[in-house]
Amino acid sequence: MDRSQKTDAVAQLNQVFNEAGVVVVTRNLGLTVAESTDLRAKMREAGATYKVAKNRLAKIALKDTDYAGIDEYLTGPTALAYSEDPVAAAKAVVEFAKSNDRLEVVGGSMGSQLLDEAGVRSLASMPSLDELRGKLVGLVNAPATKIAQVVNAPANKLARVFGAYGAKEAA
Repeated sequence: MDRSQKTDAVAQLNQVFNEAGVVVVTRNLGLTVAESTDLRAKMREAGATYKVAKNRLAKIALKDTDYAGIDEYLTGPTALAYSEDPVAAAKAVVEFAKSNDRLEVVGGSMGSQLLDEAGVRSLASMPSLDELRGKLVGLVNAPATKIAQVVNAPANKLARVFGAYGAKEAA
């Protein structure tokens, strides 16, 4: 990797650190190519990205960002998982690590809030933004549905009474 490629890599990582909602640091303990490909596919499905970056370049890119605290986790064979959704990357990595012992969750950061392994795992157990939005829409929609049912109930009862009288006279 020549100097210009390193400069580009640092700039790209710096942009990631300025835009991400969460960054999770993982340790690769010998993932095969197939396992790495599977992990990357699962990350894409979750709306996250998994990237292997040189620790030295990542530490340079971390300067002057909210994620500067994770530089202590960047030792050995590490990779970064990140997403704009504060839960997506953590959820995808923790889910994959449950079924594959060659991927270790080291820690991470949600903005300036540094997270250890337990913090990342608890973050992964939270609902994602899309799930929360769905719950909010359901909560907002439920009262409107109930109001419509209450308003329509007297008319339905009245129609049934008229229908019963009509059937009684016809018989």
